[in-house]
Amino acid sequence: MKAYEASAAIAAPPDIVWAVLTDAGAFRDWDSGAKVEGRIAQGERLKVTSEANPKRAFPVRVTELAAPARMTWSGGMPLGLFRGVRTFRLEPRADDGTAFTMREEYSGPLLPLIWRTMPDLGPSFTRFAEGLKAEAESRRASLSA
Repeated sequence: MKAYEASAAIAAPPDIVWAVLTDAGAFRDWDSGAKVEGRIAQGERLKVTSEANPKRAFPVRVTELAAPARMTWSGGMPLGLFRGVRTFRLEPRADDGTAFTMREEYSGPLLPLIWRTMPDLGPSFTRFAEGLKAEAESRRASLSA
């Protein structure tokens, strides 16, 4: 198994972070590294395009949605030849903030072959976490004003 992961300490409560994270249409407003088409809801299909590979959209399905704590997107090839599972976790912190983690794990018999051709997603994962943090903190500030 191979994986990418990014995290952020966000100075906003999980419900605000969750609202940002589940508004697919607004991703481009705060994250220059990802475009998500579709509606984020249990069982829905999404089309994800990453700046790391802008010519290819990846179809995924929302396989878990547990507001405001956890969301999972799954996709891959038939028969489990290659599979990617992206999990978003939000944990409340004692300071009314949120510990955010996004991790994508890859598996399947074709993983060694596909991994060699995959672009490095580390920078786009970091950009996503930083963008989510900035947007959630901005929304919290505007609610407090």
